[in-house]
Amino acid sequence: MTLSARTIAAIYKQRWQIELFFKWIKQNLKIKSFVGTSKNAVLTQIWIAVCAYLLAAYLKFSSRITMAVSEMVRLLQLNLLDRRILQESLSPPNRPGPDDGRQLVML
Repeated sequence: MTLSARTIAAIYKQRWQIELFFKWIKQNLKIKSFVGTSKNAVLTQIWIAVCAYLLAAYLKFSSRITMAVSEMVRLLQLNLLDRRILQESLSPPNRPGPDDGRQLVML
């Protein structure tokens, strides 16, 4: 009861930032379970997931891809063992348009 209202509000604001950080981790890093239980094992797994996410975000930025980072990561996971050019894996498939000559035309 000795803390001022301003101090309590500042503490709550800090706590809320921590909650938002953990929410972001759950939504973006997709860590389902931790491999180890020690502090070092948990921190190492979180840092590896953050580094992988940052590499994917940098790839998205540098290649100017319009898809979301999570969608891009999903495509990379599906094509992980295929030997392909990275830009081909991330670019949308070429679908024939309606005027490419292969479309049936009713007369």
